[in-house]
Amino acid sequence: MKQDRQTVVMDFTGIYEKEQFYKGEAFIWIDCRDIRGTNCYCDEEAETILKERIRQLGPEGIHFIDSGNYHYMTKLWTDKIQEPFVLILIDHHPDTQPSLFEGILSCGCWVGRMLEENSNVRKVVLLGAEDSLIEEIPEKYRSKIVSYNEEAVIHDQVWQDFRKKHIDAPVYLTIDKDVLDSSQVKTNWNQGKLKLQDLKKIIRLICLHERVIGVDISGECQGSILEETGRRDVEQDDRINAKLLYFLEDHERNLK
Repeated sequence: MKQDRQTVVMDFTGIYEKEQFYKGEAFIWIDCRDIRGTNCYCDEEAETILKERIRQLGPEGIHFIDSGNYHYMTKLWTDKIQEPFVLILIDHHPDTQPSLFEGILSCGCWVGRMLEENSNVRKVVLLGAEDSLIEEIPEKYRSKIVSYNEEAVIHDQVWQDFRKKHIDAPVYLTIDKDVLDSSQVKTNWNQGKLKLQDLKKIIRLICLHERVIGVDISGECQGSILEETGRRDVEQDDRINAKLLYFLEDHERNLK
């Protein structure tokens, strides 16, 4: 990542106020809790407000974008990229389904919208999605999406062969923590089976071999902090976020 990297925290639900991972960092806090029309579906008014709130920021750096309900923020961040790029999507879901409300951006359709509207996207590399969901990717997107399931992506040689064939531009990396097993972290969507060490291995291979423009991370839990299970879920989120942030920053320092 570029040396002008920034750590951005976009708080839609209040979850990040209960976490500690970003404290001690030079971070940019964007409070989005006052914006109506953002939960799962981002209506036109909300989209306009969100674009304005990130207008002065570039796509570089590490962006924490709350739960998977707000994964559509990846589209808004990548709309800022001014060169051809490959999106690497580490997610248990392809996020290519049509929106239930035509013209409205959502957490389930944002990848399709990005492919339709952003001419700089050369390809989407989907890592860790469930096989049955990969099969449901609409035909019109299949020429621009290549995928490996969670068993394949953790093997070095598989990745080396894959990247040489499919990655021919700088990358933007987006990570939904629902790719992780529920023993690692709890999200509000069904989850994969990767362990944190597997995810870090994938990230390491990407950082070592590709020019990473920026990264975003979603998949926060939505448990109540007033409940014991909710507190544990938040603590898991906080711990995973801290490890991912340190890991990404450490790789950046080593690559300079």
